Amino acid sequence: MELPHVNYLAVLVSGVVIFLLGGMWYSKLLFAKPWIALMGKSQEELRANAGPMPVNFLIAFLCGLISAYVIAAFLNHHEPATIARGAKLGAVCWLGFTATSSLATAVFSQIPKKLWLINTGHNLVSYVVAGMILAAWRW
Repeated sequence: MELPHVNYLAVLVSGVVIFLLGGMWYSKLLFAKPWIALMGKSQEELRANAGPMPVNFLIAFLCGLISAYVIAAFLNHHEPATIARGAKLGAVCWLGFTATSSLATAVFSQIPKKLWLINTGHNLVSYVVAGMILAAWRW
């Protein structure tokens, strides 16, 4: 199978942006306090059970990188690749894949709706921003 042609530098930049956005999203600047409260654990409990942070950060970065790559590949089928179209494609990817599957999981796992909104909101913003970057920096 041949891999789709994408701008790998744009994918890398989008992956970095997604990673940094996650850092901001779950920081004290935005949603750290409600996210921790909704998790039902103290900050100390979360830290104690988090595992090795470098590995967690690497996994988070790789997930953002893969998401950016897939959005870039999808953009190949949506000409012309405008910033607005990139944003729309990011939102559609979120709705079609992330929001729906995470909502089904949240319902059966009894995850609080506000917690789901915080987590999936991060994905929505990440995908939209990545779509815009990838469309603007197409080739």
